[in-house]
Amino acid sequence: MKQAKRSMAGAVSGLVMAGLLSTAATAQPASAPGAPAPVLAPDLATFRALFQDMVETDTSITTGSCTLLADKVEAHLRGAGFGDAEIFRFAVPEAPKEGGIVVTLPGTSKTLKPMLLLGHLDVVVAKREDWTRDPYKLIEENGYFYGRGTADMKAMDAIWVDMLARFRKEGTKLPRTIKLALTCGEETSTAFNGARWLAQNKPDLISAEFALNEGGGGRTDGKGTVVVQNLHVGEKVVANFRIEATNPGGHSSAPVKDNAIYELSDAMVKLREFDFPVMLNDTTRAFFSQAGKARGDEMGKAMEAIAANPGDKAAEALLNTDKSFHSMLRTTCVATLVSAGHANNALPQRATANVNCRIFPGVAIEDVRKDLERVIADPRMTVTLADDRGPPGTPPPLDPKIVGPAQKLAAKYYPKAPLVPFLSTGATDGIYLSAIGIPSYGPPGVVGDPDGNGTHGLNERIGVQGVYTARSMLTELVKAYASK
Repeated sequence: MKQAKRSMAGAVSGLVMAGLLSTAATAQPASAPGAPAPVLAPDLATFRALFQDMVETDTSITTGSCTLLADKVEAHLRGAGFGDAEIFRFAVPEAPKEGGIVVTLPGTSKTLKPMLLLGHLDVVVAKREDWTRDPYKLIEENGYFYGRGTADMKAMDAIWVDMLARFRKEGTKLPRTIKLALTCGEETSTAFNGARWLAQNKPDLISAEFALNEGGGGRTDGKGTVVVQNLHVGEKVVANFRIEATNPGGHSSAPVKDNAIYELSDAMVKLREFDFPVMLNDTTRAFFSQAGKARGDEMGKAMEAIAANPGDKAAEALLNTDKSFHSMLRTTCVATLVSAGHANNALPQRATANVNCRIFPGVAIEDVRKDLERVIADPRMTVTLADDRGPPGTPPPLDPKIVGPAQKLAAKYYPKAPLVPFLSTGATDGIYLSAIGIPSYGPPGVVGDPDGNGTHGLNERIGVQGVYTARSMLTELVKAYASK
């Protein structure tokens, strides 16, 4: 306990030295239960209030409104001096609550192409009865901000908005034009997706040489120390397949072994036991090699070994014990929904499962469908593509113009944590940008813990000091990118 108190006090001391807290701040951090809040420097207090307002504005698909939050963002930026010519609002009649906003900060150069900052305003639905705290209140406790969207991705959204507001208020002149697009629909496949709409309907409005998006950041050791920083370079393709068994059915009083539910269950067991083969590309090879070398433990040695030889079965076996490494090494498919039967007293005529696949870049969706058919190996079953999230993502290049400034600032802010390229096993709206020729990168900055910080789950959180550090780091990074 004494060590924990010294650690928290040291964190506050570090913020004071960085100019983030007033020197009048208490020596005890605000995150200690019952402690008075530190007095933040005025500009950081403004940022925190913005972040709080964004988290406390419900933007879930069921009970929330992205349009309402976009209204608040617009008001904040107008208060900083942005005018009509620099603000574009959009929504569609069938989804009035899923609107977004595009804001432009003009640059001074006539030759440099713009850069785009992208963020999604929507969040995954959170049920109050399941959470320890109110999910739609920003609660600062034990060194963390708690609330739905704190990690995914309202901290970065707030950083983008705050950054442009400060640039305008301070009269910052940068050569490259900076565009900001905040959209809805990233978290719900059936929702209106603002990033897709902009790419299809307003490509000139968001046209840019490159974009900065979610997916990067970094990882702590779970105890507050940042051990690796990530530059998100590419992502998997998302597709859902419908696995279906059909049967004539009959009366449940005279059961037979030919049962659609049993057939589907057998198919799902086969899928559970199947692993797609190991695959590497430039991004993942660099990730496993560099991150493995930095670790220096047995897992690190396995990471280096797989980068050198994808056929190393011993290394693969150890890496497969880490779910994130297992996923990064291959295409993955997993059952997520099942539905079967039509009456309590009848044999099922139909049993279906949704299988969600995250497909390694470069692998065709149809090839994965055929693989599922082969694994199930039951001619009574059908495997059909239910939907896919969008166009196949093209991994952006490891461009020195992007990598160089990120490496420099990563070394400045977290000198003991290497910056490594990272392939996202999730999905972002960057795929819609790559489809129109805008490479999308997830910069280092906002760091998370090994347990995922409750993202898409319960009690979502993000480290307080990490958010404040990311604000400074990303501001410097955007200035660097916008200056050349």
